[in-house]
Amino acid sequence: MSTLFDLVVKGGPTMIPMVGLSIATVSCALERGWFWFQLMQGEERVAHDVLEASRYSLEEARAIAEQHQSTPIGRFLLAPLRLNQPTPETFNLALEAAGEQEFVQMRKGDKLLETVVAIAPLLGLLGTVTGLIVTFMNLNIGGSAAGGAGDVSKAAGGIAEALITTASGMIVAIVALAAFRVSVTLQTRQMDYFSKVGSELELIYRQAWYEPTIGEGLRPEPVISSRS
Repeated sequence: MSTLFDLVVKGGPTMIPMVGLSIATVSCALERGWFWFQLMQGEERVAHDVLEASRYSLEEARAIAEQHQSTPIGRFLLAPLRLNQPTPETFNLALEAAGEQEFVQMRKGDKLLETVVAIAPLLGLLGTVTGLIVTFMNLNIGGSAAGGAGDVSKAAGGIAEALITTASGMIVAIVALAAFRVSVTLQTRQMDYFSKVGSELELIYRQAWYEPTIGEGLRPEPVISSRS
């Protein structure tokens, strides 16, 4: 810990915002990791149970989705199932609206990570410039031997500041970029999965509940479970 603190001190003033960016990046990465872990826990089982139940009872499918309202997939599938005898168009709109709300939560933190990726290298470059300025200001070319050792020490301190800030900026940016790319990949996967599950539920509703009643010239009747 003391070595890390010494590096921060030797890095100069630009290390102060760099430390802030690193803390924000790690915090965001941990929060997003926990979010995705919770999201994907039992997701496929919930979707399977809701889809299977919807084949014989929309009421039971809705009950299963209500039991999992704390999960994104549960809220997504519940949105159209809680409607009263919707048309396929309304059913689809409910799915799309619920999906958009969930995707907003999935994209949380992306702007912060993008900002860190852009700012951290610039802060590192700024620290490099200030460190080189300190180095050249303390160079005593042709000076007396008495002050030479002190000047060399100060110049070395400026070089160390330049290198430390450059490395810190690159490390913070790399970590933020890695966290951002992982998050984007998971978002794409989740959007595809939501689209697949939503399409299956919509197809079941059309074929099992809406089209038969239209063929009989009737509106869809309230669904009663066939299970005893």
